[in-house]
Amino acid sequence: MTDTPTQFNERVRPDIIKRAFLSIQSKNRQDYGTDPEAGLKHVTRIKQRNNAFRGQKGKGMSRTPKKAMLARGQQFYWVGAKAPHTKGGRVAHGPKAEKDFEEEINDKERRKAIRSAIAASNDIELVSKKHDYDGELPLIEEGLNEVEKTQELKERLEDLGLEDELERASEKKVRAGRGTSRGRKYRTKTGPLVVYAEDEGIVNAASNLQGVDSSRVDQLNAKKLAPGAQPGRLVVWTEKAVEELKEKELYR
Repeated sequence: MTDTPTQFNERVRPDIIKRAFLSIQSKNRQDYGTDPEAGLKHVTRIKQRNNAFRGQKGKGMSRTPKKAMLARGQQFYWVGAKAPHTKGGRVAHGPKAEKDFEEEINDKERRKAIRSAIAASNDIELVSKKHDYDGELPLIEEGLNEVEKTQELKERLEDLGLEDELERASEKKVRAGRGTSRGRKYRTKTGPLVVYAEDEGIVNAASNLQGVDSSRVDQLNAKKLAPGAQPGRLVVWTEKAVEELKEKELYR
């Protein structure tokens, strides 16, 4: 198909792509925070008046809230509590669960970011930096959305010249650091994205190929087209997806 949609000719704007990417990331962030009563559940006392009974002023001790450990006649023992610098005390400026991390973005700016990311996927210089491919773009394949078997999809992609790219995406390495014990032991690589108009089995077939993702043409976003906010992902389009992109003027 030589007559490509106008979305492929958009000016590449990495700054807008990054804004749209961070907006998506911020909405997936989970709220967290400390218990508002953490470290404040002690009965403490502090007396700073002169000559106060069991007071602290003028006795060479820190003027901090104290929790009584023993109070018997003239015997009175205590430990510091409640204050941030004491054992078991509150956190000085702990994270607040009510904090809003979401970053909003205008609809026009979001659509422009998607068009810009689509155009970047059509730039061989950008794509070749991230993927092991140096052929012609865009990659448009007829009948790809009807593929139901993973092996068949792999063969179709290899026929397009993506054999080295699939081999690169299949590599898996052990992550360095504490992430190995937190459910993210391996680091995987991002491979091509298959964009389709109607799912006739392609989603199930692509899910078993490591590094290969799939998406409906009307559900694209900056995160799918530019993972890591880096434009230039290798995209394989079905013929129907390109037609729908042009006819419905998506993301305009």
